Amino acid sequence: MLQLERLRLVQGDFELSADITITAPITALLGPSGAGKSTLLNTIAGFTPPTAGRVIWRGEEITPRAPMERPVAMLFQDNNLFPHLDVTRNLALALTRGSPTREARDRTAEALARVGLPGYENRKPSELSGGQQSRVALARVLLQARPLMLLDEPFAALGPALKFEMLDLVAEVAAENGLQVIMVSHDPQDAARIANEAAVVADGAVTPPEPTAELMRSPPPSLASYLGIDGTP
Repeated sequence: MLQLERLRLVQGDFELSADITITAPITALLGPSGAGKSTLLNTIAGFTPPTAGRVIWRGEEITPRAPMERPVAMLFQDNNLFPHLDVTRNLALALTRGSPTREARDRTAEALARVGLPGYENRKPSELSGGQQSRVALARVLLQARPLMLLDEPFAALGPALKFEMLDLVAEVAAENGLQVIMVSHDPQDAARIANEAAVVADGAVTPPEPTAELMRSPPPSLASYLGIDGTP
């Protein structure tokens, strides 16, 4: 369970407030570009300090903790793979800063097999397709073994079929490992596919999460306007 307690983010003219509790296995953050979805994820991850308020994970405040000290693993839009390192060494960075040990190599091989890339250990990122790079990034999250996974639209550049395939894989590995997932999306179909609940980030505030199907059936005016539909029930 993640609590954002009277959280306030101010950056120049930008301001966002959140006072919500997130309990669902997978929660989507929906809303227009520039509303603060990625900024909110960065605050949860520890990259952007809040102006006020607290971030609480399972009853313990983590606001003062550095990113590496938080129970968080994050998938970014660009996958954050080092182009000069092969897949094994990219993945091993989740385990060690030195040369990969035999144990680290075995664990990276297991993670690659889980995401459907057995035998790809020696390839460079430039030798991988976009979907394969996304799978490697997901394998790294598994190796980090953090209970909270944040997705900042890591599959946005993929085609619809491949994106849905990756979303399904995220849902599978999250369920297998007992992870809680918070995902940013501009596409309501992403949320409808795997998110149990969704919250709207718009007009300087974050709405409390609610079941995704119910939210899409009766969206608030801010979301209805973004989706270009009539939000009247």
